[in-house]
Amino acid sequence: MTAPSTYTAFDGSCRIASGPLPEVTLAVKQAIDGGAAGPVLTYDDATGRVVDLDINGAPADAVARVTPEPDSAEEPATAGARGRGRPKLGVVAREVTLLPRHWEWLNSQPGGASVALRKLVEEARRVSAGADRLRQAREAAYHFMAAAGGDLPGYEEAIRALFAGDRGRVVGCLAAWPPDLRDHALKLGFPDEREAA
Repeated sequence: MTAPSTYTAFDGSCRIASGPLPEVTLAVKQAIDGGAAGPVLTYDDATGRVVDLDINGAPADAVARVTPEPDSAEEPATAGARGRGRPKLGVVAREVTLLPRHWEWLNSQPGGASVALRKLVEEARRVSAGADRLRQAREAAYHFMAAAGGDLPGYEEAIRALFAGDRGRVVGCLAAWPPDLRDHALKLGFPDEREAA
């Protein structure tokens, strides 16, 4: 089970909200309606990318636009004509291109090629989960830093240090950044490490 997505909104360089998208959307609407200096930008914490919010109308309308429908969990592909795979189980048929020796080996496995491929993928996910999570965190921090602070001092060196995994050097490079931007970049890029005092 995956953790719920979180978002963070900034009014210029000041963080105004962080949490689920409906809550952040409401805070953004209140900030803009209250005369925020701006720009008011919202970032997806999982990717570090800017999210466009439609805050027109009443607060309830803005929140409703970003709140998923209870029955919308079903994939759009499963709602249409039934194709190959087992859509009710979430199985989707796609093309895989392999060499003949790979197909030969897969077909000789208990359960056939599909079962063998699923087992291989699950094992690879298990083995590389930590490295994948770290790579995604670094990429999210990179996207956030590029959008929020690409013109701030120390940006380029901070990006090099981020991908080298050198938190101390990143902290030094971001020392002149506004505190909320700096802290959020560190939170995204180094999620398993406590913030330095």
